[in-house]
Amino acid sequence: MITKRIKVYGIVQGVGFRPTVARHAASLGIKGSVSNLGPYVEIYAQGEEQQVDRFIDLLRTQPPKRAAVLKMDIKAKDAPAYDDFNIVESAKTSGEIFVSPDIAICDECLKELFDKNNRRYLHPFINCTCCGPRLTILEALPYDRERTSMKRFPMCPDCEKEYYDPATRRYDAQPVCCNKCGPEVFVLDDEKNRRGREAITYVRSVIAGGGIAAIKGIGGFHLACNAYDNDAVKRLRELKHRPAKPFAVMMRDENEVLKNCYIEDYQRGILTGHQKPIILLAKKEDSAIAEQVAPGNPMLGVMLPYAPVQSLIFDYDDGIDMPACLVMTSGNLSGLPICRNDDDVRAEIRSYCDVVLTHNRRIIIRADDSVMDFYNGRPYMIRRSRGYAPLPYMMTKQFRGSVIAYGGELKNTFCVAVNSLMYPSSYIGDLTDLKGKNALKESAGRMMELLEAKPSHAVCDLHPLYNSSAAAEESGLPLIRVQHHYAHILSCMAENDYTDEVIGISLDGTGYGTDGTIWGGEILRCSLDGFERAGHIRPFLHTGGDIASREGFRIAISMLIDIFGDEAEAKCNELGLIRQGSFKTYKTMHDNRINTAVSTSCGRLFDAASAILGIRYEQSFEGEAAIALEFKAMEYEGDKVFDLGELIDGDVIATDRIIRYLAEEKLKGSDTAKLAYAFHYLLAKGVAKMAVARSDGIKTVALSGGCYQNKLLTGLTERELKENGYNVLLHSMVPPNDGGIALGQALYGMHKINNQEDI
Repeated sequence: MITKRIKVYGIVQGVGFRPTVARHAASLGIKGSVSNLGPYVEIYAQGEEQQVDRFIDLLRTQPPKRAAVLKMDIKAKDAPAYDDFNIVESAKTSGEIFVSPDIAICDECLKELFDKNNRRYLHPFINCTCCGPRLTILEALPYDRERTSMKRFPMCPDCEKEYYDPATRRYDAQPVCCNKCGPEVFVLDDEKNRRGREAITYVRSVIAGGGIAAIKGIGGFHLACNAYDNDAVKRLRELKHRPAKPFAVMMRDENEVLKNCYIEDYQRGILTGHQKPIILLAKKEDSAIAEQVAPGNPMLGVMLPYAPVQSLIFDYDDGIDMPACLVMTSGNLSGLPICRNDDDVRAEIRSYCDVVLTHNRRIIIRADDSVMDFYNGRPYMIRRSRGYAPLPYMMTKQFRGSVIAYGGELKNTFCVAVNSLMYPSSYIGDLTDLKGKNALKESAGRMMELLEAKPSHAVCDLHPLYNSSAAAEESGLPLIRVQHHYAHILSCMAENDYTDEVIGISLDGTGYGTDGTIWGGEILRCSLDGFERAGHIRPFLHTGGDIASREGFRIAISMLIDIFGDEAEAKCNELGLIRQGSFKTYKTMHDNRINTAVSTSCGRLFDAASAILGIRYEQSFEGEAAIALEFKAMEYEGDKVFDLGELIDGDVIATDRIIRYLAEEKLKGSDTAKLAYAFHYLLAKGVAKMAVARSDGIKTVALSGGCYQNKLLTGLTERELKENGYNVLLHSMVPPNDGGIALGQALYGMHKINNQEDI
C-alpha cells in the first residue's frame, strides 16, 4: 500500500471537483480524503501502486466537465491506514487562487427544467455541479454555500439529501435548490404582488404583446423585447436614447439561430458551449429579425439562453405564443455598469420598461455578457466578461508580489496580478460618472478579497483626469503610471506570454501622450522596461474638443484645411462636410487653435475618412463611423492593390496623402466601396512599412488598440508584416480595445516592482 498527496491547481472550485474525485476513488477502491483548500484541491490517495497511478490518470483525463486542471503536485507520503474515502470540510490556505466564472445551464438541467415529472420542473434557479452561478454569488473562498449569496436559502430535506449523496449530480453543488427552498422570482413594485409562476406568465404576456421587460439574470439585468417586432425595438431605442448601436439578441435555440444567421463549425461550439457569450454572426438575407435591431449592419450579436429563467421566458406551459428571438441588451444607462439590484433598476432603467422581473438571490459581483467576434477561425474578443472572467493568464516569466491595475476610462476592466498570475476582471463599463468609478472601486475591492491579494502598488493611465486614475489614487497605494498605447501593446504581449522586445503597432482612439498631445496612431519599440516612440501617423489638428469624437466631419474639415489650403472650402462644400455653421468658423478655430489639440488618433482618422466618403458624417456611439467604413470596404470586389508611392516620411506615416487621395477620388465620382477598401489597405501598408523601417533587428510585431477590432485592417496589416518575414502577435481572448489594457498595465507594474526600479 502506498499513499500520495496530490495538489490540483486550476478551476477546481465550484465545478464538482471533490465529488468527482470521490467517485473515481470509489471506482478503484482508493482510500483517503479530498479537501478544498481555496487555491487548490488536496487529495490523499491510499491503495496499491497500480490503483493509485490509475486514480491519478483519471484525475488528469476525466476531471469534471467544467474544470480546468492547470497543474498537479504529487508527492509520496507516510500516512496511517484510511478506513474509507471522505470529502473533508473546506479550509483556507494561502497560494494561487482560481475563481470559476459563471457557467451556463447544462443540457441535463435544461432537460429537467421542462420535465413535468421532475421536482424541479420550471424551477428558475435549477443548477448542478456542472452549471450555475459562481463568481457573481461568491463572497469568499473556499467556494462553499455559507460563503455565497445562497446562504440565505436553507436546503429542504430533498435537496440536502442530493447535496450529500455522491451518486447524484448535485453532490456538493453549492447553489443547489428547488421550488420549495430556492430563491423566488417576482414582479418589482407590483400592486398585485405577482410571484413565481404568475410573475413569469405576466412578463411573457407583456413581451408577447409588444412590451419591454427588464429581467434579472445571473450577473445583472437585461432589457428584453420581441426582436421580430420593429415597433417594439424602435420604442426601446427611443427610450434608451440609443439610435443606432446594435442590440444583442437571445434566440430560443440553435435552430432559431440557423433560421436567421450563418454559422461556421468553429462558432457553433462556442455558441452552444458552457460560456455562451454573445457572438457576432453574419445575418441571412431572408432573416425576419427587425431592421431596428442592428440598423445597416450585416452582423447580429447572438446568444442562447444561459440562465434557467431565460429559458422559461421562451418556453412555459401557460399557452402564450412567445417570439423565438428577443432583444436582450444590457440593463443600464448606455455605457455605464449593468444594473445588478432593484435599487439600480428604480434609479436608472425603470422608465425604459413596462415590467421588471427580478429575484431575491443577491448578485455580489456584476458580470455583463461577453461579446466575441472571430478572426481566421479563432475567437477575437470584443468584451471579456461573463463565462471568462476572472480566469487568469499565467506568465512563464516568474514574478513575485502583487499589483492592481485600474485600466482605462472606456470599456473599463481592471486586473489584479498575484505573482505570475494576471486576473482580468469582468467588464465594468465606461467611467463617465461617479457610478462607474464606484463600481470599479467596489468590484476591485471584492476581487482583491477573493484572491487574498495585497497589492503593493496601483497601476493606472497617464491621463490625469481619468476616473480610473482617480480610483487608483483613492486606493491609497503608491502609483505606477503607464502610457495608454504602450499598455495596449503590453496587453497583447501578456496574452501571448511574450516578454522579449517587440515593435508595437498601437492604433486606437485617443490616449494621453508623453508630450501632452493626443496619441492614437503609434509605432512603439517596446520592452517590459519601457518604450520608445519610433513613428506615428501624420499629426493633425483635433478641432472641436470632445464633440469632434462624435462628429467626424469636424476632423475631416480640419485635415482638408491642412491638405488643400485655399481650395479646402470648395472641397468641403462639395463633399457635404459643412453639416452645421460655416466653413469660416471651422477655419478660424483651426488657424487660431481655438478648442483645438494636436492629435495622432487613428480612431479620428477613421472618422474623417468615413465622413469624406459620405458614409458617416457623425456617430451616436463610439466606433460607428469606423464600423460603417469597414462594412463598406468589405463590399468591394475589384483590384485590391493601391499605390500612392512612398508612405513614410521620416518618423511620420503620410496619412495626409491617404486622406487627399480619398477626397480627390470621391470628388471624381469613384466607387465609395473601392475607396473605403483603399483606405484600409493604404493605412495597413503604411503602419507596417514604418514598423519594418524602425524594427532595428526586432522580428516580432504586436498589434493592439481599438482600431484592430477591425478585422479587415488586422488582416491587411498581418499579411504585410508576414510577407516581410515578421512574426505577428495578435489578440484573441483579450480585447484589443480599451477593455484589455489593464492586463498590460498589470504586466508593467509587476515587472517594475520585481526589478526594484524607481517608482
